[in-house]
Formats: sequence, C-alpha cells, structure tokens
Amino acid sequence: RYISMFRPFVKHEAEKNKAQWKTMGPAKVAVPSPKNFLQKHSKEPKLPARKKEQESKKLPALSVPQRTDRPVMGIQSKKNFINANAVAAITGLPKKPQPTCVDSRQGDKYLLETSGLVPKYIKKKDYGVTPKYITQRKEEVKRAQEEYEASILEHLKKKAMKRLSDEERTSLLQGLKKNWEEVYREFQCLPVEIDTIPKKLHKEKLETQMKQLEHDIEVIEKHKVIYIANE
Repeated sequence: RYISMFRPFVKHEAEKNKAQWKTMGPAKVAVPSPKNFLQKHSKEPKLPARKKEQESKKLPALSVPQRTDRPVMGIQSKKNFINANAVAAITGLPKKPQPTCVDSRQGDKYLLETSGLVPKYIKKKDYGVTPKYITQRKEEVKRAQEEYEASILEHLKKKAMKRLSDEERTSLLQGLKKNWEEVYREFQCLPVEIDTIPKKLHKEKLETQMKQLEHDIEVIEKHKVIYIANE
C-alpha cells in the first residue's frame, strides 16, 4: 500500500494549528459592563433645544394704573353737579318712546320701524324710477335686434331671385330627361319576381326617383320663365 512521505509533516501541522480555529479575532474579549444596558428612547433623534420666546410676543403693557401709582392730588372743581343735573333734567326735552306694534293677545310687541309696516321706501327720491341697468339692458336688446334684422336683409339681398336663361333651361331639362332614362333603364332591369325585401326597397326607391324626375320635368316644361335663388 502506498504511504505518502509527507504524512508525518501534515499530521504535525494539523495538531499545531488546531487551537487557532476555535475563535475569530483575539482570544480574550472585554466583557461589557452590566451598567451599560440599552435604555428606552436612547436611539431616537433628539430635538434641538427650545429657543426662548421673542420679545415681540410679549403682552402689551396694560393701560390700567398699577398698584404703586398715586393719583394726582390737589385738583378740585367748583362745579355743583347736583344743580347742573337738575337744570339739565328740567330744560331737556322728554325722551320719546319708540313706536311699537303688538301682534298677539299676550302682548308680544316689536319695533314698528323694522316691521315693514311703515311706508318709508316710497319716500325715497328714486322710488318708482327705472334702474339704470334695466334701461341699459333694454338698449342692448334693441341694438341686437336691429343688427339681426340688418343681417337678415343683407342675407336676403344676397339670395335674390335669378332668372334662368333659355339655354340654361334647355340644358336643365335635357339633364332631367337623361337622368329619368337612366333610372328607367335600371327599373327595367329588375327581375320579374320581387321575392326579397332588398329588391322591394330598391324598386320603391327607383319608383320614387322616377316620380320626382317626372314632376320636375313637367314643371319646367309648363313654365317658360323660371327664377332660382342666387346662392
């Protein structure tokens, strides 16, 4: 049996480096202190410190006097307020009561001026006068009607009747007769037995065209002078 000559060397190297495979990094690691445990909200972002309120947000100074303020002393008035009040009451006009309206047996009352029973609106200067916006609107409607009538007259003038000449009447009559012959030829080509709906509709259509053409030919032959709208 074959035995490698390097077997003792490999065996020696394996036993030599066996302890290095037991751990990753240094053999001795510092154990963390039990006092450095993870605390609540320790990983949340901290807000910046709150600034102090600005001076503009301070309350305005009150107009009432302070406790330490002293009134001005030494000012006296020689006015007799009792006599003055009595004279004012005697010479003053009596206060007129406001007119009220009672609308129930229990005595419910309300002011008469704001009730709508006083005809104060008819005393206004512009009462019964037509407002300006209504007059302006009537003028606009009248102007629009006049413009519309003018446009209609112009349109009618453009579409005035035009008389056909003899050459045009003859060519028109020949064209109608030619169309009647073409329709009649197509009508003659129809089958003897009309057994389907499309055939029946086609026959009715040809008959209607022939009647219309015959009517037009009769009208043109009957009237020597023909007027048409000038478009």
